[in-house]
Amino acid sequence: MMCEPDTLPAIDTYLYDPGSLSWAQCMGDACVVCHTKWPRPRRVLGELPDGSHVFGCEECAGLIGAEPRVSADERLFAAR
Repeated sequence: MMCEPDTLPAIDTYLYDPGSLSWAQCMGDACVVCHTKWPRPRRVLGELPDGSHVFGCEECAGLIGAEPRVSADERLFAAR
């Protein structure tokens, strides 16, 4: 079963060199910045030259300035 990211990729995404990443980072099983594997990173931080996404943990996403993206037609609801 494949986990979907909780954010959409930014329009101006970072392009990562797969030669400098581990297999786990290239496959989305580890944070592309700090190598953390658990909890599984879910923030899209960029992509590889083949167009596949690389992911990061919340802390690293904040460090590099990756903001969560919400599409204009997606509505957010809150309930109390």
